[in-house]
Amino acid sequence: MAGTKTKTEVFTIAEMGEPSAERGDTNKKRCIFEQYVQPCMAELFGTSLFVFVGCASVIGNVGDVGVIQPAVAHGLALGVLIMVLGQISGGHFNPAVSLSVYLCGGMGLSLLLPYILAQMCGGMIGAGLTKVIYPTDVYNASLGGAFNFVNDDLGKTTVAEVMMTLFLTTVVCMGAVNGQTRSPSAPFCIGLTVTANIFAGGTVSGACMNPARAFGPAVAANHWNHHWIYWVGPASGALLTVMFIRLLFGDQKTRVVLK
Repeated sequence: MAGTKTKTEVFTIAEMGEPSAERGDTNKKRCIFEQYVQPCMAELFGTSLFVFVGCASVIGNVGDVGVIQPAVAHGLALGVLIMVLGQISGGHFNPAVSLSVYLCGGMGLSLLLPYILAQMCGGMIGAGLTKVIYPTDVYNASLGGAFNFVNDDLGKTTVAEVMMTLFLTTVVCMGAVNGQTRSPSAPFCIGLTVTANIFAGGTVSGACMNPARAFGPAVAANHWNHHWIYWVGPASGALLTVMFIRLLFGDQKTRVVLK
């Protein structure tokens, strides 16, 4: 999902073509902006829009349509945002995705924590915007799009989050990071994966797969019912993805065994 190679080539050309100290300093600032500031701002902006659309699709889900509206809205929003912002930041918009991409070699350690912080702030902004635009009674009736734990079995709910996040992060890492399987259709596939997961597990755990998506509306609505599940589940799913790719499915550069 990351556009590191293209940006590195641009930086190299710019630095070699500007001999003066003044222009060199300008290019250095531009490189820092494009390498660190711009990607974090893209993650903040993209996560805000994603969480806004996701929460709004839940709040406005009137009638007997089940998970259809949230599933389609989340999938379409994510696919579009990855398409338009992916070349800037990689289009993660999800701490679990950032963790798996980093551990699979798709991004540097220096961006991992800033990405996660930007995503958490974006989640709060997006959820806050939905609280602003919807009437209070409608907002409260749906808990602002926050995940409402309805299954009495914590273990089954956590496993559901693990498996759905495993599916999502595998598609991300194999479709956008792993050199052998990387595909231009990755944004489309990732969006479809989110839609499929919500159809499959929306009635079990809510199909979060994204701690930022859970954290934002939890803050806005002050709803923390078993909130830890939406951190432990996605993080565990991301780590399982890393294990499978690093040991089994990764290309020669990514695998840690049998290179």
